[in-house]
Amino acid sequence: MHDDTSLTIGRIKRVLDERIRPAIYSETVPLEVSWHELPGEPVPPSAGIALEYTPTTVGTAWGAAWGTTWFHLQGKVPSSWAGRRVEAVIDLGFDINMTGFQCEGLIYRPDGITIKALNPRNQWVPIATQATGDEVVDLYLEAASNPVLLDYHPFLPTEQGDILTSSSRRLYTLRRVELAVFEPVVHDLALDLEVLFDLQEQLSDGPRRFQILQAMDDALDVLDLQQIQQTAQAARDQLAAVLAAGAEHSAHRISAIGHSHIDSAWLWPLRETIRKVSRTSSSMVELLETEEEFLYGMSSAQQYKWLKTHRPEVWDRVKQQVAAGRFLPLGGMWVESDTVMPSGESLVRQFLYGQNFFRKEFGITSQGVWLPDSFGYSPALPQLMRRAGFEWFFTQKISWNQQNKFPHHTFDWEGIDGSRMFSHFPSMDTYNSQLSGEEVAKAARQFREARLTNNSIAPVGWGDGGGGTTREMTGKARRLANLEGSAKVSWEHPNDFFARAKHELPNPPVWVGELYLELHRATLTSQHQTKQGNRRSEQLLVEAELWAASATVYTGEPYPYEQLDELWETVLLHQFHDILPGTSIAWVHREVVARYAEVSTQAQELISRAQDVLAGSGQRPLTFNAAAFTRRAVAFGAARELDPSLLGSVQAEPLDGGYVLSNELVRVVITAEGLITSAVDLATGRETIAAGSEANLLQLHQDFPNMWDAWDVDKYYRNQVVDLREIDSLELSVVDGTATVTVTRSFSNSTLVQELSLAPGQRTLQISQSTDWHEAEKFLKVAFPLDIRAEHTIAETQFGYHKRVTHVNTSWEAAKFETSMHRFVLAEEPGFGAALINDSIYGFDVTRQAQDAHVTTTIRLSLLRAPRFPDPHTDQGLQTHRYGLVIGADISSATQAGALLNSSATTRLGAHEVDPLVSLSGEGLVVSSVKLAADRSGDLVVRIYESLGRRATGTLRINRPVRSATTVSLLEDALDAVHPAGDSLDLQLGAFEVRTMRFTLVQ
Repeated sequence: MHDDTSLTIGRIKRVLDERIRPAIYSETVPLEVSWHELPGEPVPPSAGIALEYTPTTVGTAWGAAWGTTWFHLQGKVPSSWAGRRVEAVIDLGFDINMTGFQCEGLIYRPDGITIKALNPRNQWVPIATQATGDEVVDLYLEAASNPVLLDYHPFLPTEQGDILTSSSRRLYTLRRVELAVFEPVVHDLALDLEVLFDLQEQLSDGPRRFQILQAMDDALDVLDLQQIQQTAQAARDQLAAVLAAGAEHSAHRISAIGHSHIDSAWLWPLRETIRKVSRTSSSMVELLETEEEFLYGMSSAQQYKWLKTHRPEVWDRVKQQVAAGRFLPLGGMWVESDTVMPSGESLVRQFLYGQNFFRKEFGITSQGVWLPDSFGYSPALPQLMRRAGFEWFFTQKISWNQQNKFPHHTFDWEGIDGSRMFSHFPSMDTYNSQLSGEEVAKAARQFREARLTNNSIAPVGWGDGGGGTTREMTGKARRLANLEGSAKVSWEHPNDFFARAKHELPNPPVWVGELYLELHRATLTSQHQTKQGNRRSEQLLVEAELWAASATVYTGEPYPYEQLDELWETVLLHQFHDILPGTSIAWVHREVVARYAEVSTQAQELISRAQDVLAGSGQRPLTFNAAAFTRRAVAFGAARELDPSLLGSVQAEPLDGGYVLSNELVRVVITAEGLITSAVDLATGRETIAAGSEANLLQLHQDFPNMWDAWDVDKYYRNQVVDLREIDSLELSVVDGTATVTVTRSFSNSTLVQELSLAPGQRTLQISQSTDWHEAEKFLKVAFPLDIRAEHTIAETQFGYHKRVTHVNTSWEAAKFETSMHRFVLAEEPGFGAALINDSIYGFDVTRQAQDAHVTTTIRLSLLRAPRFPDPHTDQGLQTHRYGLVIGADISSATQAGALLNSSATTRLGAHEVDPLVSLSGEGLVVSSVKLAADRSGDLVVRIYESLGRRATGTLRINRPVRSATTVSLLEDALDAVHPAGDSLDLQLGAFEVRTMRFTLVQ
């Protein structure tokens, strides 16, 4: 036979696009349309339905950026349509390639009950399954004119990302508003052909492919293109045999779950996400009601709470489907957060608040953590997931790696403490599957554990901006359930998938350490004020809990449960993986910074109130210390009256236009350019700064990545650098024994002021920096070349630290040219080390230099960026940082110095000193939090961890009689009863172990 493959393929494409799909709707009649454009923010549905409407027509332009337009749609089903399926078909001006990223709508009945959403891939509304011919149509449409920001030419700077700067021009044109007869046989024919066409594209030449091609030719041979509806069934009959052929016994199995990864904010503000969740949930409930086998999963307790608070009519329908086991709460977190930058306590609270919401509202506890899109995953996460009671972990983001392909799809992930979590990455490399032939074939083709198991997950639906699963996707799933040449597709709860996978893979491969994403590295730096607000808020809330718990236990002062819960939920929301990383539009970050300021004010009010209650009314100056380490003789959780004579002093001497600062521990030389050329540990005489080098050297790089401006920094940025040496002024001052050298610099369009301070009795040179930043596409770093041959850097992560090699022997190490830390990064060699600490910095890089056999290590902190997409004014204006060089540091002193820098002592007048409620002894043991239990029982909850990476023993003491004590999970569920000796409890912890204790006190 001659090869007619290309002819058949061309024929199928054209007939599908130009004849069959347009024939899915046959007869149509227009609907009457009236409208009301809101002048400002959205209104509740009841208010929208009650608006006054004026007539309009198809072809009318509507919707300025971020606006809301209500449409009233009215009509009557023609009597000649009796017995047929009728739908409303509405095109708001859609672009099918922009689902979730442009205009959207939600349809309501006159009583305010939602029906379903409208988006570019879902333009229909059910009217009647079998029309009687006398139905009156009365619908209300809430339409959101969200602007397209990630356009066909992506990453272009735009002012459309903020309501304060966006255009008032109408963006969309109403194209179609009509009733139509839906032809189910034609719709089925289109899906038959689409599934078979996609399948044959993935098959090699052979009997199965040629049989499919012939069947499709045969189908089109009996299809009358002028009478599609009348001949569609005959065409389907020609395809029945190839669709009925069953899959091979060894076929890959795909566990599909309906999904819509709705970013809680990104290229839209938080207020719009609330509506996106409502729209998608409405459509998914409608689909669940018509598709018996379909299951839909949604993560993020915050999104469910939005439904409950803002869209009760949708919430009620969702709750019914949750109770039926069809709408599946996934993930057990408050939001799909970033996991690299939040503190350990924040990740604990993500689990605590997320799971508590699911338990309270649905009686469900999530078994797994669902994080498909976060930008890398902390090596502390396996332990935290384990201790929160989770059994599995799901993501797919590591498939985005630029350089190295991750070697597993189903595996055990081992964290810093040795905890392992059973994990899965979908082998089709997407969380927005359409069940296309390419996706299904890819899932089977590249699954890496296929020798031992043969299952993968497919999250199916339009995501990022919402939309979810469509009836076309469920139709494909039915056809792919058992189809020769294809993987088998079935709807399945992820819990069932993981249970089967564990059974089939009892000894999975193991990945140890962080899941580093070789992409989006600049998210550690973009939008500095957002990151600064997060770090400050995390610390203030832990401090507020400490002092409030102390006040409650000591004095009976009511514990502020509601206020703390509200503040924590705000902070947790803003740790979403497109907010904290700094990759959202200007509107989002403007609101976030303002909200962090409110959190700070409210948290400090809680702290002040509790401290006043604890100290009583008096005139003694009392210093309160909430840091987990003793500060100037004030223990953790205590308040003491300090003796000012114990402060000591610092010597400051001029040298060649600069200064030498020294105290009893260290000596630092600052040049006339404000650079550090020497930092000596006086006890050992050891020099910290590499010979011939200068530390505190600010460096400015060109920063224009190939794409994803706010997300990415590409390796070549290092090729262009300007050292900022010139100064405007350099001045010395000494206040309260602390010597400070103030350096002012001007560069490009910006100015910068640094205060380099050395305090008595401290080995940290602290640098407070204010930058009036007015750059575009630049990256500001500060370099510290250290006379240390460090084989690893040691960077703090949640409840411990993570070691990374400093060499680039392999492509895996070379890809880590920008890495993360929390409060410190340490470089050390046997016998000596130095650390850099910070109060709001998360990114750094490290390089090695060598002269002859002498190897030194340079660490650079990442301070500021200036990408122009999606926020064209990222970080413009005044920015502040605090960081410091710890001279002669080890892990213990770096941990302590970082904690002290991030927690400021407060001094207030009171009547008496305050003893700590909780005391902990034992080398390396650190208190993470002291709070009252979330269940409001009044029990005291204390969380501690081992910080040095080795086994430790110690004693935990409660300064009140203890009735009972229990080891609990991170969700504060009881695990094991323990028996303290009076008010003390002896402890043994493993390396990096996090332990949570719950105490019932004697009243």
